[in-house]
Amino acid sequence: MSATAKMIVDKDFIIGEVDKRIYGSFIEHLGRAVYGGIYEPDHPLSDEQGFRTDVLELVRSLQTPIIRYPGGNFVSGYDWKDGIGPKESRKKRLELAWRTVEPNQVGLNDFADWCKKAGADIMWAVNLGTQGPEDARSIVEYSNHPGGTYWSDLRAHHGYKEPHAIKTWCLGNEMDGPWQIGHKTAEEYGRIACETAKVMKWVDPSIELVACGSSSRGMVTFPDWEATVLDHTYPHVDYISLHTYYGNKQNDTATFLARSLQMDDFIRSVIATCDYVKAKKRSKKTMMLSFDEWNVWYHSNEADAKIEPWQIAPPQLEDIYNHEDALLVGCMLISLLKHADRVKMACMAQLVNVIAPIMTQTGGKAWKQTIYYPYLHASVFGRGKALVPLIQSPKYDTKEMTDVPYLEAVAVHNEEQSEVTVFAVNRDTDNALPLQVDLRSFGSCRLIEHIVLEHDDLKAVNTADEPDRVKPNNNGNASVADCIVSAMLSKASWNVIRLKVQSCD
Repeated sequence: MSATAKMIVDKDFIIGEVDKRIYGSFIEHLGRAVYGGIYEPDHPLSDEQGFRTDVLELVRSLQTPIIRYPGGNFVSGYDWKDGIGPKESRKKRLELAWRTVEPNQVGLNDFADWCKKAGADIMWAVNLGTQGPEDARSIVEYSNHPGGTYWSDLRAHHGYKEPHAIKTWCLGNEMDGPWQIGHKTAEEYGRIACETAKVMKWVDPSIELVACGSSSRGMVTFPDWEATVLDHTYPHVDYISLHTYYGNKQNDTATFLARSLQMDDFIRSVIATCDYVKAKKRSKKTMMLSFDEWNVWYHSNEADAKIEPWQIAPPQLEDIYNHEDALLVGCMLISLLKHADRVKMACMAQLVNVIAPIMTQTGGKAWKQTIYYPYLHASVFGRGKALVPLIQSPKYDTKEMTDVPYLEAVAVHNEEQSEVTVFAVNRDTDNALPLQVDLRSFGSCRLIEHIVLEHDDLKAVNTADEPDRVKPNNNGNASVADCIVSAMLSKASWNVIRLKVQSCD
């Protein structure tokens, strides 16, 4: 038996209020995310607009508050005007980022309708690859201006008299990457992002803007990119973005499950860079972070290399996730919560079929991947105030890392519901982990439930024929005595321990 892991949580030691938008997601015109994913007019379960109602049901269950769209790499060559107006007159285009044909049957207005059905807001990314300030101000006018101008009246002519009121906008995508259409240096991007931000906010001062940060911590320009971009844009933007993906190509599970520690370090480095620019500019504004691409991504790499170009919506980036992937996703969600004071938005990339928690068959079933469950639990139960986790845990070393704690955990206090939820991952793949959580500052607590996602096979996956092979149970063994929670966390498990606060001294 492993040594006991201990965690102390105090209701007054608050990291920050959890912005619900950290449970956002992402849909790009890539692979079958749109066509064959959310939109499939010929499917027996599709509604009058061609949207799959079975997919909508799964998305609504996640309570996804915001969805980034339309890309991704796609956006740097995209003309949003191709996706508005009558569908029969929309043009098919060569899509260079993923080398497919884009039929433009789903565009801005269509996606706005879908988001209303899904209960989500839009995070729209503007094209700063082949376009610039003029195009960006036009789409803000089309989307948000009440009427009486060319673009707002055109929206009304297209059947949308009321503005879409899109609040959150990304200034391009991964502009530091040489793979990006219109790739720019930090100076070039900083200048165009600044000028674009100005005109967008002149059209609608209520909007929030996200500047492109580095595509990953591994970019040779990181973090100089952030420092230079923010030097240009700091007064005009509200967030800077972070992107990261992890894989287990070497089949080294111990290292793989520790990757969230690198995510923590990435976040801390970006925060430090933001605060340096704040000090340099003598600014009173604190820059917040939008971690608007994160997930596990590696399973589909070989298949993607064999795809024939210039198809419409071929299967791309269709990672089939296993149990260990769900554990790392759980750890990454905990990392986001541990930085809730500065990470105010985040988007699991992506939502349907493309590196996604939801999978579909064209013309067939929809089902939940393993990673659906930690995402679901965090989104539904992780609302409130993230609390500082004081943790003592046994540790292990890997080929790449040392002193990795077996326990990864955080707690969230929902005062409105009088609930505390502890999210915990046991990284030990061989042994159960005894856990004690000290909640004495809350007075008296009782256990609501202890949800566990566990499986004997780390490589177990869900499929259309076996959609419930990996799914959570309510058989967790947590108990509470004198506001001390005791539990035995199963080996390689994701745990959600929910508690009702009955009194507070």
